[in-house]
Amino acid sequence: MIQAPPLGGDAPLVVVAGPCALEDRDTTLRAAEIVVEAAAHAGLPVVFKASVDKANRTHKDAFRGIGWEAGLAVLAEVRQRFQVPVLTDVHEPWQCDPAAVVADVLQVPAFLCRQTDLLVAAGATGKPVNLKRGQFLDPRQMGYAVQKVGGPAWVTERGTAFGHGDLVFDPRSLVWLAQTGAPVLYDVTHSVQVPGGGQVTGGRRDLALPLARAAVAVGVAGLYAEVHPDPARAKSDAATQLDPATFKALLTQAKAIDAARRSQAPV
Repeated sequence: MIQAPPLGGDAPLVVVAGPCALEDRDTTLRAAEIVVEAAAHAGLPVVFKASVDKANRTHKDAFRGIGWEAGLAVLAEVRQRFQVPVLTDVHEPWQCDPAAVVADVLQVPAFLCRQTDLLVAAGATGKPVNLKRGQFLDPRQMGYAVQKVGGPAWVTERGTAFGHGDLVFDPRSLVWLAQTGAPVLYDVTHSVQVPGGGQVTGGRRDLALPLARAAVAVGVAGLYAEVHPDPARAKSDAATQLDPATFKALLTQAKAIDAARRSQAPV
């Protein structure tokens, strides 16, 4: 039976990975193959992610997806072909039920993490809901969002807005988010975005692995990463998505650090 893997406690480190936006069938299937193979090589459970509708783009003319129904159909094909659970975003309450027919996990984007009607609708599906912490929100307030879901919820750290057009990853957020009682993931690639200036979000991909290593050392239930067969050609988040080799290295390093952390006696 395909379903979301357990997170937290003694469960293994979970990987949630895939392209930022669901661009087309062939690219999505290739990305799924890369993600599944890398996770299997590392011996880590995986959830494949792709945004069917990328509704929160910087510019109104930016690529959003191939359409709601067509995108869900591709996501369903990934699920069946690779026998892995899948995750996608929901932006409005009406999207939750149709998304839950296909997706094993629903995701609430960071900018919407306080939208009560959306959180309640997502939780009502009975599927786990991944809440991305808004860049604007104190991590110590995320417990209220978890309560709104009213069911299984994950929380994901993706950096804090700082100054003009930059994000900062504060490892203290992982500790504070854990106090919500929900499993915590670290978003490797969104945390290194440089949002300011122009119609396209920039980023510092070179910082992804060092910050991921730090997050795993602090202690997280899972890692979240955007992966693309050819990041330079990606239609969304081209500056931060990981290429296959970097993603594979990330999982190898993360598993080793996680194993070392778990082997240490509590202080």
